Amino acid sequence: MIYNNFCGNMVSALGMGCMRFPTRDNTIDEAQVSEMFDYAIKNGVNYFDTAWGYHGGESETVTGKMLSKYPRDSYYIATKFPGYDLRNMDKVEEIFNRQLEKTGMEYFDYYLIHNVCENNIEEYLDPKFGIMDYILKKKDEGVIRHVGFSVHGNSATFDRFMEAYGEHMEFCQIQLNWIDWDFQDAKYKVEYLRKRSIPVIVMEPLRGGKLAALSDEDAATLRNIHPDMSVPEWSFRYIQSVPGVAVTLSGMSDMAQLRENIGIFSESKPLNDDDIVTLKEIGRKMVGCVPCTACRYCVDHCPQELDIPTLLNLYNEQVFTGGGFIVPMNLKKLPDDKKPSACVGCGGCEAVCPQNIKISDVMADFVKRLEK
Repeated sequence: MIYNNFCGNMVSALGMGCMRFPTRDNTIDEAQVSEMFDYAIKNGVNYFDTAWGYHGGESETVTGKMLSKYPRDSYYIATKFPGYDLRNMDKVEEIFNRQLEKTGMEYFDYYLIHNVCENNIEEYLDPKFGIMDYILKKKDEGVIRHVGFSVHGNSATFDRFMEAYGEHMEFCQIQLNWIDWDFQDAKYKVEYLRKRSIPVIVMEPLRGGKLAALSDEDAATLRNIHPDMSVPEWSFRYIQSVPGVAVTLSGMSDMAQLRENIGIFSESKPLNDDDIVTLKEIGRKMVGCVPCTACRYCVDHCPQELDIPTLLNLYNEQVFTGGGFIVPMNLKKLPDDKKPSACVGCGGCEAVCPQNIKISDVMADFVKRLEK
């Protein structure tokens, strides 16, 4: 197992994400999970990432139960304050104490502000909730050892959070893979964090499994270059090519995935430049983006004053993922008269679009996809 210095601890480069445990009859299969934890720890995994909402609130309980068999100084556990649900904003003390109880821990090695995004940034920055004050207090008391945050928001939201709390952030968890380096502008976040010597935790290295299930043609392209590498391995080796990454989380759901990933992280084999170019070419074909460059000429010609570039970016996400939470999360914060359905199809934006995008058609298709 590869180990990296992460906030002064030697942590396994592969972290066990506790969001996708195997289940049976809609409940966590603890027998399988126990076997997986035993194998993971025996083979050097020592970082375990859970959260309040994973598995309907049961992940923290099961994670703590599995780790209770091992000496407390032999592993690192991370969990998070669940601000993705705005109803939790005034419950930081209540939730934190319950998390200690659920996991059976006396302290958390790593504690995160969860899912900073457009839908909750105002509340996270609002001092009346006292979220950061409480977390820093727990750190002073030693009940939290290291403080960080996870982010699914855009670059502007990321900047706002860092401007407010950056001095306290010791690490950051971002969505990073060879698609999202450009598609979700992970590049910006990685470079920002690197300049400030803030280590990165990677989530969604396989984009929810999408990057492990390429077309036969694309998989053959990769096999022809590296016959000894599986398709998932390409994604993990890509992340090993990104400086500043301390831990890559994988939500492994069975022993086969666990064994394969542990084997991959037994050594560091970053991709070369040609390999990365190949992945990016496959990525461009997979995403099939509406080619908006965010010049914003369209915005000045929209009678509805829609933020068209932002909506087109969300459209691209919706088409690529076929769903997910990012698009609804972003649209939820918009008033009805600023959503895709507010487009009147006048064509004013199209008359000035340098990319000749049929914006009114895209908005109509966006509405249909959301209805589905």
